[in-house]
Amino acid sequence: MARYGQEFKDRAVARLLPPESAAVEVVSRELGVAVATLERWRADAMSMPARERAWTAAARFEAVLATAAMDEASKNAWCRENGVYPQELEQWRTAATQALAEPEDARATHRETKADRRRIKELERELRRKEKALAEAAALLILSKKLEGIFPKDKDEDA
Repeated sequence: MARYGQEFKDRAVARLLPPESAAVEVVSRELGVAVATLERWRADAMSMPARERAWTAAARFEAVLATAAMDEASKNAWCRENGVYPQELEQWRTAATQALAEPEDARATHRETKADRRRIKELERELRRKEKALAEAAALLILSKKLEGIFPKDKDEDA
């Protein structure tokens, strides 16, 4: 039986809930998760208060776009309907604006992130190797001290 992380579940459920409201069958095909599993996850999410539901980045952006042209009263009504505070919606709008304001070259490209992941993997491998060597050295030191405790060296033997 496959085990999925909470973040994966939250993203899948966010696709099923408003504002995206994707069909369960479509999400099931895309993610490779059984329909019954997705329905159970959605039922669990629906039993939680709306405030605690996860919103994907795409869903937040869609919410910002959907409410951009609304007046204050209809925006507040939309927020109540979808369980979002107006301040949260404003934070999402600010974050989207800042992300778009960043120069294109400041964002990491796919090639850079791939190179970074490869470098991280190499560093982790080297760290594991060094940790093993350090553990071995510590074990040898402890064994030599124990051996010295059992068979003390005479001062006459050294000379």
